Amino acid sequence: MKIVVGLSGGVDSSVAAYLLQKQGHEVVALFMRNWNDASVTLEDECPWIEDSNDALMVAQKLGIPYQVIDMSELYKEKIVDYMFAEYEKGRTPNPDVLCNREVKFDVFMKTALSLGADKVATGHYARVESTFDENAKEIFHLLAGKDNNKDQSYFLCQLSQDQLSKALFPIGELTKPEVREIAKEIGLVTADKKDSQGLCFIGKVSLPTFLQQQLKPKEGEIVEIFDDFEAFQTEAPAFSSKLEELEFLSEKIKYKKSDGKVIGKHQGAHYFTIGQSKGLGIGGHKESCFIISRDMETNTIFVGEGKNFPGLFRTALKIEPSEIHWVREDLRLKNGESMNVQARIRYRQALESATLYQFAEGLFIEFENPQSAIAEGQFAAWYLDEELIGSGVIS
Repeated sequence: MKIVVGLSGGVDSSVAAYLLQKQGHEVVALFMRNWNDASVTLEDECPWIEDSNDALMVAQKLGIPYQVIDMSELYKEKIVDYMFAEYEKGRTPNPDVLCNREVKFDVFMKTALSLGADKVATGHYARVESTFDENAKEIFHLLAGKDNNKDQSYFLCQLSQDQLSKALFPIGELTKPEVREIAKEIGLVTADKKDSQGLCFIGKVSLPTFLQQQLKPKEGEIVEIFDDFEAFQTEAPAFSSKLEELEFLSEKIKYKKSDGKVIGKHQGAHYFTIGQSKGLGIGGHKESCFIISRDMETNTIFVGEGKNFPGLFRTALKIEPSEIHWVREDLRLKNGESMNVQARIRYRQALESATLYQFAEGLFIEFENPQSAIAEGQFAAWYLDEELIGSGVIS
């Protein structure tokens, strides 16, 4: 097969290319240049040039064709502008999930296929398998990577059956130490290269610094809510239906300034996210204060002391109908149906037992245990055993 590998300049995609070559495939390396603006990177840091050079050296070592494709304009439109818009609305987007859906496995994949490729491979720690249904239709299964510490299936949660049919993840059966060992054995320049940190497409720059490029500072108040606040003591009302109960459980508590005490100032609610404790500049507490809510209209941040503060937790979340995505379309729930699953609301979170409920009003996920810092704009993903079967944007 002719396979195009998205060579990122890291060890994972380097070893992915080597493994495919070893299996006898015709391998072509493409490096995606996703970012152009050096003004928001730290001084003397231009990560894409360094990564591109490393990718070139890997391609030369393996003796495979190498090409750089500039996707920075598309990336700005599909990912960066979307990020700015979401943060401005008080939501918390995940650029890595969007990059895979909109760039790597869409435009990049189409480019690769136009070059005559049969498949596209990346260095994700995930697996794809397929089976056939009773009508002889091939069903593709997105499975967690074998390395529990590095499983990246969550970042692929918005892929479709069509995208998975053309995708390969050659290192999905390996652990990170095994990948590094292979790279060392064959003398790849990326063998000891650290995993990339910071934003997925920019490199070493803090998120607030990046957001300040477009979202202007706007001073507002930080209000502390105390754990004897009456909203936490209120008993749940009697519900006439499961839908009514789920609407109640998934609804955020709406705080007012009068509910607590002003304890500080901030430079813009849009720079922060639910569950954040760093960067608030709050002192005088035994435990850290965590953001439990933001009022974007009044530019107010509400905080509570301690990681177990009641206002941080909810037992359910809602996904609007237009934001529901099934990787396994054949398992899509009909209105009124439910399904027991394992779910997570962020990368690296342990899978949690939950139940999906589908209604015309949307899809609800009710967790067995209350979940901390459920934030609008995040992706929730749900699994059956090792298989990621669907996802959606939290409303």
